[in-house]
Amino acid sequence: MLHSYIVGIWPESPSFNDEGIGKIPSRWKGVCMEGHDFKKSNCNRKLIGARYYDLQFTLGGNKTDLVKAKGSPRDSVGHGTHTASTAAGSRVKNASYYGLAKGIARGGSPSTRIAAYKACSQDGCSGSIILKAIDDAIKDGVDIISISIGLSSLFQSDFLNDPIAIGAFHAEEMGVMVVCSAGNDGPDSYTVVNTAPWILTVAASNIDRAFQSTIVLGNGKTFQGSGINFSNLTRSKMYPLVFGEDVAAKFAPTSEARNCYPGSLDYKKVAGKIVICVADDPTVSRRIKKLVLQDAKAMGLILIDEDKKDVPFDAGVFPFTEVGDLEGHQILAYINSTKNPTATILPATEVPRYKPSPVVASFSSRGPSSLTEDILKPDIMAPGIGILAAVAPLSTEPGSVPIGKKPSLYSIKSGTSMACPHVTGAAALIKSVHKNWSPSMIKSALMTTATMYNNMKKPLTNSSNYIANPHETGVGEINPLRALNPGLVFETNLQDYIKFLCYYGYSQKNIRSMSKINFGCPRNSSESLISNINYPSISIRNLNRHQKAKVIRRTVTNVGSPNVTYIAKVNAPEGLGVKVFPNKLVFAEGVKKMSYKVSFNGKDAHGGYHFGSLSWLDGRHYVRTVFAVNVK
Repeated sequence: MLHSYIVGIWPESPSFNDEGIGKIPSRWKGVCMEGHDFKKSNCNRKLIGARYYDLQFTLGGNKTDLVKAKGSPRDSVGHGTHTASTAAGSRVKNASYYGLAKGIARGGSPSTRIAAYKACSQDGCSGSIILKAIDDAIKDGVDIISISIGLSSLFQSDFLNDPIAIGAFHAEEMGVMVVCSAGNDGPDSYTVVNTAPWILTVAASNIDRAFQSTIVLGNGKTFQGSGINFSNLTRSKMYPLVFGEDVAAKFAPTSEARNCYPGSLDYKKVAGKIVICVADDPTVSRRIKKLVLQDAKAMGLILIDEDKKDVPFDAGVFPFTEVGDLEGHQILAYINSTKNPTATILPATEVPRYKPSPVVASFSSRGPSSLTEDILKPDIMAPGIGILAAVAPLSTEPGSVPIGKKPSLYSIKSGTSMACPHVTGAAALIKSVHKNWSPSMIKSALMTTATMYNNMKKPLTNSSNYIANPHETGVGEINPLRALNPGLVFETNLQDYIKFLCYYGYSQKNIRSMSKINFGCPRNSSESLISNINYPSISIRNLNRHQKAKVIRRTVTNVGSPNVTYIAKVNAPEGLGVKVFPNKLVFAEGVKKMSYKVSFNGKDAHGGYHFGSLSWLDGRHYVRTVFAVNVK
């Protein structure tokens, strides 16, 4: 069973069909709340619960009145439906987005049940409502909570002030796993959010499918741009091609016109032409540029933007494509070389078996965590670019539906919001096989079996074609089938998390008020001890090269066959001394848990972050722990 905590749900979607799903388990305590456009009968054996939270209190005189707003669990924006169907949607044949990405749509765990908790509205998400929704989900009896939202990396609260972190802590106490998106503020460092160690934090990657839209120039040259458009342009008709700065409105700065800033273009010079815009100014999004040109009755938009070309923009019926700097330079050179430059933009086509994949998404938020660098975040990476999943058909924008078609029941979206439910689905799959595993065991299984290579058998890269590091990928790309049989797991228990809060510097009183547990903080609490909590990866914020080696302790639990011996294999960067003792773990009959130590010595290492891994091998399993060590 799964609770996908989301912005409502569209219950009529074929992805929530309950055919072949057995009766609802008796342990389910949830409800299906009625709304102005949502009936109890909208729930079924697949979508077993739905709640919404826009009750408002008004104080009248000396009594409190409950005023019920016009609310409903129904999804009006499409985000909740998309994430829920990605995590646990039923199998649906011939799903596509107006013919693109056609095939069988299914969630990560199609037999899992869904409960939707609409805690956000189009105005945003209230912290108190997020906490209430998480508490309700726990009481209702869910196994996993999927949260595809997060505070902005600029306004991060610390762990005891962030409603998602507090709610997730309570969930962890009750044995409920919480999976969250890492945020979309990449590619800058220190942008990752939802970084509490009791949360599984997910970065986004591309998949082996892309969407391209071809540019044909008047001289016969073609360029493959990225983007989704359903225009009716063809090769047989060409249109005048202009650069934004050459069709600027009177008195408009050239810098604004080249970015196709609202109000910067001369509409008379733009009408009927294909316009080239650049992306020097991050405040003018692709969507705004498209709307400016649509309003000016342009024929199409060619965007030159190196940074975002990995993420296909959906321009609906408006001809749009995006190229990098190299192709952009050649197209601008063509404009300058001829008197009457012309071009056309063809409708989008699908590129199957795309290479390389997975690649870290340009928007995916990066570590290290600004709250504590002694826990490696994000934890893991999953598909988050160009994901086809169910949507609310009413959420489509005007001009996005191809002429003569009905609004699509499926859509293609990108974001760490799309990556998060992939991991939730994988966790639900593991939970269905290993019913007694705790959240930390499932998290460990996913993390120690993750993949570090792409479909070209080379190390994972980022969108700038550099080898990706664990602050971008976490431990790597999820591999759900390998995670079903991880061999060893790192169990992180409640004591670990409470020690983490003590080491972080919170007072016993504050921790007790959040955890409702009576305990004492260790006397020698300091932030440097955080690296020692039993986590499936290792991060050391400060390894002093002039001091003796730093020793980290870990304990593993054998969940494979008994009577097995594991041998350690270290993959360390040059200059960083990494030793494991013992380097052999013998799980004799009856032995379930064993501890080991890892020492890190930075005396011969250059300053800055060093990444590597320690793996335990028994001939069948490969249990990998990634480390990030900052030498100072």
